[in-house]
Amino acid sequence: MDNLNTEPLDPQLLKQVFVHNLNRIYFGKRYLNTNLAHLIKQASFTALQQAIQEFWDDVKKQIARMDEIYKLINETPSDKNCNPIKSIIRDEFCLDEKQAMSILGDMDLIMYLQLLEHINITSCRMLIMVAKLLKYDDAKQLLTECFDESIDNDQLFMLISKEYLTES
Repeated sequence: MDNLNTEPLDPQLLKQVFVHNLNRIYFGKRYLNTNLAHLIKQASFTALQQAIQEFWDDVKKQIARMDEIYKLINETPSDKNCNPIKSIIRDEFCLDEKQAMSILGDMDLIMYLQLLEHINITSCRMLIMVAKLLKYDDAKQLLTECFDESIDNDQLFMLISKEYLTES
């Protein structure tokens, strides 16, 4: 293991870290954006379908915000090193496998979408920290909005879970 460098990163290297991680979440969201209609169709619970639609609307807003961030920092998105995030999104927890009970399929959907939101929450948290160091105030604000939406979506999916599990 390399020795931990305790000195602040040079701004150019810090920008590379920022862009690298922004690319990962950006292309993950773009891939997800093309596949959410399929997930809505898989949900059997109306409230879950509506929650996934709301989540999808937020994904579109987040992509637009990230497009704005790329313009602000004068960078072009690159999916060169984005396979880990896209692989998680592509995997879909075997969601196409038909379950014996609709609750199993819906709970799989909820778990999958919450996992994706937790990745987004963690990524945004780190990107906000780096944006602050780089004094990318506008980018920091846009990332904070993405972060807040992800927190709200995570809570929404928890509420849907509780509603589903306690419905008579």
